[in-house]
Amino acid sequence: MSMPKGHKSINGYSTVAIEYGGMDYRNIATKMTEAGFKMNHATARNIFLKAMKKFAKSILKFQGVESELDVDRIAKDPRFQSAVIEIVNNFYPQSYSDYRS
Repeated sequence: MSMPKGHKSINGYSTVAIEYGGMDYRNIATKMTEAGFKMNHATARNIFLKAMKKFAKSILKFQGVESELDVDRIAKDPRFQSAVIEIVNNFYPQSYSDYRS
């Protein structure tokens, strides 16, 4: 029996790791495990999405929308993720290469 096909997002997949010099979920999990916090790539992804949901929820609340479905949909959207990372990089422009070594 073949493996089931994954869900293809309407707006693609996030590539912020490449665009902004960050790490992908596997590298994050490896780094955290080396630091003593056992983690796999799925956990790294879930923590990242949890943070994105907090941003999305605050923005939607400001706009007067409080739908959890909208929060989840927006938090998973790679365009939203890229925008949040770009904003954060404007406040913290230092290189994150320290975290990768």
